[in-house]
Amino acid sequence: MTTRVAVAFMGLLARLPLSWLRALGWLIGRLLFVLAAPRRKVALRNLELCFPDVPEAQRRAWARESFVVFCQTFLDRSWLWSGSEALVRSRVKLTGAVHELDGDTPTIVFAPHFYSMDAGGLALPLNTAREFTSIFATNPDPALDAWFMAGRQRFGNVRMLNRADGVKPIIACLRKGGLLYLLPDMDYGRNDSVFVPFFAMPEVATIPSLSRFARLGRAKVVALYSRMTPEGYEAVLTPAWENFPTEDHVADTARMNRELEAAIRTMPAQYYWVHKRFKTRPEGQESVY
Repeated sequence: MTTRVAVAFMGLLARLPLSWLRALGWLIGRLLFVLAAPRRKVALRNLELCFPDVPEAQRRAWARESFVVFCQTFLDRSWLWSGSEALVRSRVKLTGAVHELDGDTPTIVFAPHFYSMDAGGLALPLNTAREFTSIFATNPDPALDAWFMAGRQRFGNVRMLNRADGVKPIIACLRKGGLLYLLPDMDYGRNDSVFVPFFAMPEVATIPSLSRFARLGRAKVVALYSRMTPEGYEAVLTPAWENFPTEDHVADTARMNRELEAAIRTMPAQYYWVHKRFKTRPEGQESVY
C-alpha cells in the first residue's frame, strides 16, 4: 500500500514545472548527504579510490552534488514515466552518432550507470522503431517492480528480459537485428567477473558481458552517455567502437572501463558513486570499505 501511494504521489509530481521539481530534488539531496551517512561514506571512499590526486574538498563537493543529482533524477521519473510523449520528447534529446541506429545490424548499447540512465533508456525507443531489449532483475516489491517495468517499456518496441532467463533470448534478439541496452559496469560479485583496472584501482571485479554478447551476437557496440541538463536530459550516442570485440574478453573489458572513465571525467558528479563498486576483491585482499 505504501508503495502504491508513493507511485501515485510521483504522478502528481509530474505536473510540477521542471524547475520546481529540480529544486525539491536539490533540497532532498542535500539533506540525504547529511543523513544517509553509510552511503555518503561509500561515495566519498569510491571517489578517493578513483581520484587520489584530486583534493579532498573537490571530491567532497562531487559527492554532495552526486546525492543531489541522484534525488533530482529519481523525482524526474515522475514525468519520464507518466508525462505525455510530447513532454518527454521536449525534455529528452538524443544526440551524437544517431545514424548508428539505422539499419538492422545487431547492436549493443553500452549504457553505464549515470543517474540519467532511465532518460537515456527512453531516448532510444523514442528515436528508433527497432526492437529494443534490456536486462533486469525482479524487484521484491511487486508494486515497485510494476512501476519500473511500465515506465521503461512505455515507448517503442521494448522487451525486458529477466537476468534469470539466461543468455539465449538475449543472443536471439541480437541476431534478429535488435538493440540490447546493457549496463555491465556495477560489481555483480565474483562469479563470471574478471579483474581489470578502473581509474586508480588496478584490479576491479567487472563482468565481461559486453565483449561476450558482442561476439556471440555478432554485434557492433556503441555507448550511450546520459547527462542531466537544466532543460531535461541529453543522451549522447557514440560511433561504433572500432576493433571491438576481440578474441580477448579480458582486454575488451579493460577497454570498456577506459571508455567509461573518459565519460565520467566529463561529469564526475553524475555517476553512481553510492554503489560499492569495489566490494569484490581479489583473493587475499582486504575490503577497501
